[in-house]
Amino acid sequence: MLFRQEVLLYLGVLIMAVVANKMLDDCLEVRRKYTINVALLEDNTYKWSMPFVKAAVEKAIAEDSLENNVLGFNLTANYNEFTTNAYKRQGCGSSTCEGVAILKDLHVSMGEIGCVMLGPSCTYATFQLVDEEIGLNLSIPIISAGSFGLSCDYKPKLTRILPPARKISDLLFHFMDETLPFKQHWEYVYVYKKSSNITEDCFWYINALEAASANFASKTERQMLRGEDELKTALNSKKRHSNSGNNPLPSSSPDYYVNTTSAEGMENVLVITLPPRNYDYGNATYNNTINDFVAGYHDGALLFGKVLRERKLSQGRNKEFVPLSDNPFGNVSFYGMGGHYVLDEYGDRDVNFTIFYTSTITGEYETLVVFDTSQNKTIMVAENPALPWIRGLPSDVAQFLMQDVIVIVLSLSVIVVTAIALIFYRQNRKERLMQKRWSHIDPHLIDPLDEKEVSLKIDEDKRKDSTYFNHRCRYDKKPVILKELKQTDGDFTEDQKIELNTLRCIDYYNLTKFYGTVKFEYGVYGVFELCQRGSLRYILNDRISYPDETFMDMEFKISVMYDIAKLLIQTLRIPQTQRLSPPLLSDLWTAPEHLRKDGVSQKGDVYSYAIIADEIVRRRAPFYTQCCSDPTEKIYRVQFPSGTSVFRPDLNFEGASEREIELHTLIKNCWDEEPERRPDFKRIELSLGKIFSNLHNQATETYMDNLIRRLQMYSRTLERLVEERTSLYKAERDRADRLNFMLLPGPVVRSLKETGRVKPELFEEVTIYFSDIVGFTTLCHYSTPMEVVDMLNDIYKNFDSILDHHDVYKVETIGDAYMVASGLPKRNGDRHAVDIALMALDMLAFVGTFELLHLPGIPLWIRIGVHSGPCAAGVVGNKMPRYCLFGDTVNTASRMESTGLPLRIHVSQSTISILQRTDCKFEYEKRGETYLKGKGKEMTYWLTGVTGGKYNLPTPPTAENFQRLQQDLAEMIVSSLEKRGDGSERFKKTLSTKVRRRETNSSMQGDSPPDYFHLAVTDNPSTYL
Repeated sequence: MLFRQEVLLYLGVLIMAVVANKMLDDCLEVRRKYTINVALLEDNTYKWSMPFVKAAVEKAIAEDSLENNVLGFNLTANYNEFTTNAYKRQGCGSSTCEGVAILKDLHVSMGEIGCVMLGPSCTYATFQLVDEEIGLNLSIPIISAGSFGLSCDYKPKLTRILPPARKISDLLFHFMDETLPFKQHWEYVYVYKKSSNITEDCFWYINALEAASANFASKTERQMLRGEDELKTALNSKKRHSNSGNNPLPSSSPDYYVNTTSAEGMENVLVITLPPRNYDYGNATYNNTINDFVAGYHDGALLFGKVLRERKLSQGRNKEFVPLSDNPFGNVSFYGMGGHYVLDEYGDRDVNFTIFYTSTITGEYETLVVFDTSQNKTIMVAENPALPWIRGLPSDVAQFLMQDVIVIVLSLSVIVVTAIALIFYRQNRKERLMQKRWSHIDPHLIDPLDEKEVSLKIDEDKRKDSTYFNHRCRYDKKPVILKELKQTDGDFTEDQKIELNTLRCIDYYNLTKFYGTVKFEYGVYGVFELCQRGSLRYILNDRISYPDETFMDMEFKISVMYDIAKLLIQTLRIPQTQRLSPPLLSDLWTAPEHLRKDGVSQKGDVYSYAIIADEIVRRRAPFYTQCCSDPTEKIYRVQFPSGTSVFRPDLNFEGASEREIELHTLIKNCWDEEPERRPDFKRIELSLGKIFSNLHNQATETYMDNLIRRLQMYSRTLERLVEERTSLYKAERDRADRLNFMLLPGPVVRSLKETGRVKPELFEEVTIYFSDIVGFTTLCHYSTPMEVVDMLNDIYKNFDSILDHHDVYKVETIGDAYMVASGLPKRNGDRHAVDIALMALDMLAFVGTFELLHLPGIPLWIRIGVHSGPCAAGVVGNKMPRYCLFGDTVNTASRMESTGLPLRIHVSQSTISILQRTDCKFEYEKRGETYLKGKGKEMTYWLTGVTGGKYNLPTPPTAENFQRLQQDLAEMIVSSLEKRGDGSERFKKTLSTKVRRRETNSSMQGDSPPDYFHLAVTDNPSTYL
């Protein structure tokens, strides 16, 4: 997702760059007038007012024409001034509306807006024109001497001739952050903001330092001083940031280069100003009407002419112009009245700001450093500046008075002494209070665990089915497992909180780490360290992946028991409440003395250890016995033994080796009824070490021999497991293939397995068979759903067996409809018509002998339709994919079935024509012209048999009697059910009024069949093919 966002952002920037640079190319392509639209305030009170700027722009156009005459084009200008005298807020405060009005007038009244716009200087107005989201759809770039605000940063359509507020903010931040020979690192700073009579440039420069989200405010400790009162209060404070009042003061006036004598009161002030101007450039004289804004718009016209000239020259040389930035004027440098201009990639001016100081020797302004905004780097100019401060520029933190320091030191001393005195008093109390506190882990800190980070095991299927791996998560960058804590709602008692805190404090290398509990809406879970191979109980139960003869041999079991014993030895060194407490365990592991009387003891832990050891050795359920499986009964018999015998797990010595007998004896000693006779864990550790050393003649076997022997055992077991899994895999693969071949044609299945897709295919000639059951709705009405399913299953299983004797493909069954095709997906020449015809005769012969099990005596009639023609076929869908047929042939075959008659095979002319081309001699009758929906009248036939073939076909009813089929069929079904003895009760409520009326009719009194059962006796009209 993050990569996708970055790509979209890059594409957005690229599109803006192409659109912005294409603006100037459009001027050249359409050969429009190279017009500059000047949109500025008309008020004479502002430095950028139209009366001051107009003459400067005209002079710049005249100077530019001297170079453009060779190329045959000249610049022109339209002047669109607006006044704000009628507004309550005059000047830039209301210039937004006037600027929008002028832009609208350019579009509507003048018909075109030229190639570039000079102005406005006000940030509010410019933002409405260049912002991509809420601004106007401006089609030309803007060159502004102003628009200083941060909201106008990084706009592809905006070029700012004067340094924006962002450059000033970066200058101050980097200057404060740097450590120079005469300056320390500054972090604290005051920013003074005048309350009234603030100029446009000063307002936005201070705004960039005030904005909380800007770079300066977020990376420095700045304090805003709004108004003269706050300024005086801060400077008079004994705890002010700077104790010398040094203040970097931004200024745009060129007077500091002309009049170098420092004014009174400027001794402690650093002045930041633009580099020297060139107001004599182009024979223009410096007077009251020339300033940085006027010079900026003069130079903006020169910039437009320079860039337009370079574009035209590149087109003349048939050289493709490659923009270097998003802004059409970005990365351009030139000379003008404002000096040397260098524009960055965003079209904003980069300058070398000069920082002046007052020399204590000459009393004049001298250059301290120069700051290059293109590199955000300070360039040293004065090696040994004569600063008014002794040790260079003062620190940003003031020196406190000695009395304040003494008070602070004494206060801190008192606090420290008091704290030390209280530590010993509150230590135990605090620990006990902390032990009684418990808070759940925030559910948002529990993240899902990547499946790939957990090591795989041999029995992958069993691993996935195991409940152990159902709640794997990540907490604090560690894989964990969530175990449900049943019989609790998360509100633990005080004792439970103490136990949980104790458990969380235990950290041992071979003990699963407990991190805490987490409460979800659906339950409370304990958060434990994830063991990648599962818990000990999981490994003991998994006899396939961990067989006794390899992984879980005697050495491994003794090693596990040895590690548990060492763990319990370590817990004995912890206070009593921090040991493995039996109350936390199930009662099956609890010692009998603690079942009778609650408590904890080391001997009780030995008994619990013995029950666990029995689980490990025998790999059985906890406290396994053959005579008793009820846990409640087991606990009762342990708690109340009968006579001298005690109830313990079935740990027998039969068939055990000498070393195993030693191990079994140790376990039985550990669960002795008398606690004092049980060994302690140190003795258990020594005994297990002795038994382990005697296994496999360990006294003479080296560690390398032992390792090689275990690797060989592992290799043999692994080979056997691989063979077993391979055979299981092959059997499952064959089973899946058989199932796939039953669902889809063989070529389709092979194509899906090899390429993952099936290409649709057009078959020039196939034959399609349709059939359905006559009166199926009536049969369903008098049958239960299960009887209908059984009936269709019996019919279609026999149909399917008939298909096995012919080269046909069963397409699908929908209800009582049965669809078969031949000639696809494997082409078979003209055999498709022959196979369908023979199959239809076989099915009709079967229907004549079939009897419904739940309705004996009721005949089964089907209609069959056959048609041949072209067809398209392909696999449709991803879920339960189907091999479907498409085309007019499918529809016509369905119409042939629906317009046919019971116990008849209705065949089209196209199928008869194909049969005539073959060597088989089929018999058929001409039915005549039959109306087929969507086709009109077509000649159709009845297929009646094959010459020389013996088909016991049922005799179809006459067409005249077929109209009474549905009514009489219902009466026959009712009669059949009454003979079975359950008809009247079963269908009393479902018989229609018409059927009830017929029950009294004389036609139901006799046993004679209906009229349509009489055979249609006609001459044999068969034609031999």
